[in-house]
Amino acid sequence: MAEKINLHKLNNGMTVIGIEIPAVRSAAFELLIPSGAAIMPENSCGAASVIEDWIFRGAGGKTSRQLNDLMDGIGLHRGSSVDSKHITLAAAMQAEKLSKAIDIHADVILRPSLEDAQFEYSKQLAYQGVLSLDDDPRHKIMLLLREHFYPDPLGRNTVGKKEDLENLSADKCRQIIADNFNIADCIIAAAGKIDFDDFCKQLEKLFGSERPKIAKPLLFSRKDHVYHHYPYEGAQVHIGIMTNSVTANDENYYNARLAVAILSGGMSCRLFTEVREKRGLCYAVGASYHTLKEMAGIGCYAGTTPDKAQQTYDVILAEFKKLADGITEEELQRAKIGLQSLLVMQSESTIARAGAAADDFYRIGRVKTLDEIKQKIDQTSVSTVMSFLKKNPFEKFCSVTLGPTEIKPVQ
Repeated sequence: MAEKINLHKLNNGMTVIGIEIPAVRSAAFELLIPSGAAIMPENSCGAASVIEDWIFRGAGGKTSRQLNDLMDGIGLHRGSSVDSKHITLAAAMQAEKLSKAIDIHADVILRPSLEDAQFEYSKQLAYQGVLSLDDDPRHKIMLLLREHFYPDPLGRNTVGKKEDLENLSADKCRQIIADNFNIADCIIAAAGKIDFDDFCKQLEKLFGSERPKIAKPLLFSRKDHVYHHYPYEGAQVHIGIMTNSVTANDENYYNARLAVAILSGGMSCRLFTEVREKRGLCYAVGASYHTLKEMAGIGCYAGTTPDKAQQTYDVILAEFKKLADGITEEELQRAKIGLQSLLVMQSESTIARAGAAADDFYRIGRVKTLDEIKQKIDQTSVSTVMSFLKKNPFEKFCSVTLGPTEIKPVQ
């Protein structure tokens, strides 16, 4: 699908990306606000999750109900999330409704009501999200794994912690918004049937007068990868493993992605075959690539029974290490097809394309075209992936378990 990528900076420095796709009738955008979990003050874990919901509970002189009615009235499909560095707001709609959707989100970001009563609702929702992790141990252990793998504050829990949420106040969250909603550092990307010039003019009018704020540098240092166990009553042991990898701006990025896909890219991948199918060690196993701007890792999850936990852990680590002994052309081609399938699906979704563009610009300072991504995948070979694995061996692992028994981790 043909697309045209545009880039513009507002007078205050806010980055605007436009991907014009004339063949579609929809439009979507993703907005990155630099107020993620790592940006929050000490003892405020979960504040970003509260703020993410609170700003939509009335804005621009409209009540929460009026705002929701307005968004429903233009057929807007919206979502929001919190990661290490950003609160992300995303929306998709019919192309002709884009301007109205931007007006609404400008009110949400610049003129939220921030009422005390609504704060309590948002706080309770965030608190329930933390409690719900006890019913979702897979999600919980991956949060714990990233918290131990990445240095503080980069690895901070994006959902929140009970004690911090209990002590969180509306005044503190108002101050966090005032300090950290730095419009100049925001990135907005729109994709679909858009007029980029009109889009930029509207954004300049709405956001251009917002003055830049001085961002506080994040100080962190890498930590040793060690084993952590969390007692948890249940019939399963949940295992999380993470090892270092290259970031998105590294020349070996696609070699790393393909290595992960060979490990865990489908039912014929190595982890599924060796851990689940051949040995019957677990009911679920999988690995995925995860990157921040500063560092990246390959994370793996497995859920098993206490009597099989140690063997499951040992076989997973063995499969990670065996990759450097060699991969086959057949494995590589399957991995390539899997990544290219994701690329095709992304190209057909305006909201996925907008999100990828915003993430690209934040992590590498530019937007990759779909043709460039396809070419980079096509250029990989068994020799390039093997060269990457030899230079970046999987040797040190951060391990976390959640369950009734511990394991003996690799030394």
